[in-house]
Amino acid sequence: MVNKLQRKKKGLSVVVSTLIILVAAILLAAVVTYYATNVTRTRTTVEEARFSEERIWVNSTGPVVAFKFQNLGGRDILIDGIRVRGVEVTWSDAYYYRVPTGTTMMEELNRTSHDYLTGSSVLIDGRNYTQAYSEIPLMSGGVIIFYIKGPSVVQLIDVGTTVNLLLYTNNAQYITEVNVESATDQ
Repeated sequence: MVNKLQRKKKGLSVVVSTLIILVAAILLAAVVTYYATNVTRTRTTVEEARFSEERIWVNSTGPVVAFKFQNLGGRDILIDGIRVRGVEVTWSDAYYYRVPTGTTMMEELNRTSHDYLTGSSVLIDGRNYTQAYSEIPLMSGGVIIFYIKGPSVVQLIDVGTTVNLLLYTNNAQYITEVNVESATDQ
């Protein structure tokens, strides 16, 4: 009779208590993993952008870089800087044109001489390009065209070689490679 009373006063067996602790730990780990995955996805899938029509021309007056950049993501982005061959472009050498919403630009970017990129605004192919002075915001779905004059890391001897072009925002970096072309007429 004493044995029956002692058995009834005992708690859970070691196996059952271990299983309970193990299940609680697995559930806690699953919740933490779900939360971390959700936070990561929210931050990384929102910003998406791409280069198109990247070109680098060079002649005896110097190189010119041109490209379109489109924000495909669901929120506005801030373009913090541009690098050509790893060297940051100064904003005063960058000219940009915001393509109006709903406009499609089917024509290619035209080569231009380094000499034409002077002043606070320039006219290229009938579009007025503004000289950049700091970071440039780009709305969701927006397209912006850049012309960059004279990056010193591209020379006439680079014709036919590949150069990397990097644009970075506060959340991401976008990189592409561009073949250097001759800008001479003949």
